[in-house]
Amino acid sequence: MGLGGCIILLAAGAILAFGVHWHLAGVNLTVVGVVLMAAGLIGVVVYARVLGRRRYLGGRGVDEVVVEERRHDVL
Repeated sequence: MGLGGCIILLAAGAILAFGVHWHLAGVNLTVVGVVLMAAGLIGVVVYARVLGRRRYLGGRGVDEVVVEERRHDVL
């Protein structure tokens, strides 16, 4: 799930938790909304950590210099 999916989970959870006043038998929509918001928030945090780690590790290899040594044997 990418960043867009996490944001959609957050938005859907907020709509269910704060914007819907339906009453379904056996289902508490406020709790479902809060669970969706928590899942979306965890997804955003994990995505940001992974993306930050990629940026950190990717920048480390820029300073390295590759030197090739070619040998030409003259007979």
